[in-house]
Amino acid sequence: MRTANRREVLTTGQVARICHVAPRTVSKWFDSGKLRGYRIPGSRERRIPVGQLAAFMRAHGIPLDGLDGGACRVLIVDREFPEAIRQALVESDRYEVRTADNGFDAGVIAQQFRPHVIVLNTATGEDEAAAMCRHVRSHAELQSVKVIAAAPEPDPEMARRLLRKGFDGSVARPYSIQALVEAVEEATNLVG
Repeated sequence: MRTANRREVLTTGQVARICHVAPRTVSKWFDSGKLRGYRIPGSRERRIPVGQLAAFMRAHGIPLDGLDGGACRVLIVDREFPEAIRQALVESDRYEVRTADNGFDAGVIAQQFRPHVIVLNTATGEDEAAAMCRHVRSHAELQSVKVIAAAPEPDPEMARRLLRKGFDGSVARPYSIQALVEAVEEATNLVG
């Protein structure tokens, strides 16, 4: 996996993933002169040198831990998560993925891995999954983490219930790579 430390310049999409904001927010920072960089001649595309991003992040109190990689860190809490889908996410160069079999392992991994997104299997019950979601939100260092419910079936009413219980989105099981990527990007407001 490539990381921001190895790159000299980043796209607005990469900066958005690092700073946990939408790409259009990065464009506004750039256009207002707050974030320095340059435009590709003959196009509207912007490029931001890593050094400029680091200075901007320090000046605005944005944690620098995102600079360890431009990939979105995803923790999936599901004993039956398909290895093939995990591998496809990792190979995309946009995601760094860890998996956990249970809530205890997930807590340990979350403290070390500092995910941007946690996908929770709701097969143990909506109430238990909602309690785990509340637990994530109760920790100051995890409050910006987006939590997605992995529901046993694509049911619009269940999806609405899960949103009311505090989840940032939902995805149906069994997983499809496309549905999982869409759920993660919608929850984090990332656009490729």
